[in-house]
Amino acid sequence: MKLWELRPLDKYRERDDPGRRDQLNPWDPWYNKAFGFIVRAETEERAREIANENAGDENNEWIGIDKPIKTPWLHPQYSTCDELIPDGMEGLIVRDFHAA
Repeated sequence: MKLWELRPLDKYRERDDPGRRDQLNPWDPWYNKAFGFIVRAETEERAREIANENAGDENNEWIGIDKPIKTPWLHPQYSTCDELIPDGMEGLIVRDFHAA
């Protein structure tokens, strides 16, 4: 099995204007949503499916880039899915913290 890290693309993590609701951003507003997963799966496709199955309100229908979309974790134009390898420097891997 492989280990995968899934995250929203950088352009969907932060807004330029926090007071404006962005209809093109499935992670806006930021509450009740998942902003990352570490998933064990054989393939990227399966890792994305597992993330999608465990999503929060980011899976509600919203206006996508080309058309309405409910599954941003399944689409590379909205989220990343990178294989994690055991090599690397010591340090924290994920702290997905959102305070209100």
